[in-house]
Amino acid sequence: MSATTTIRLPDDLKARVASAAKRRGGTAHNLILEAIAEKVEQEELRAAFDEEAEARFANLLQTGESIAWGDMKRYLEARASGKKTPAPVARKLAL
Repeated sequence: MSATTTIRLPDDLKARVASAAKRRGGTAHNLILEAIAEKVEQEELRAAFDEEAEARFANLLQTGESIAWGDMKRYLEARASGKKTPAPVARKLAL
């Protein structure tokens, strides 16, 4: 089901939207819908990223364990070059 929402566009933006839609061979309506959907997806991905970061930080504070950047970098480089290598193991931070 769809609902109607009214947005007020400045004249210059409305002209730009119409021009871009025409170049694509579509309608301004479809271009606006795609733009909104794309922006919402970006915000949802950012929110998920922030949530994951907060959970990982909370885990770090709770356990005091982390993986040293040098170990992780070597692991990622090996994986990127196609080598099978065991994942580094988390250990207590040296404070």
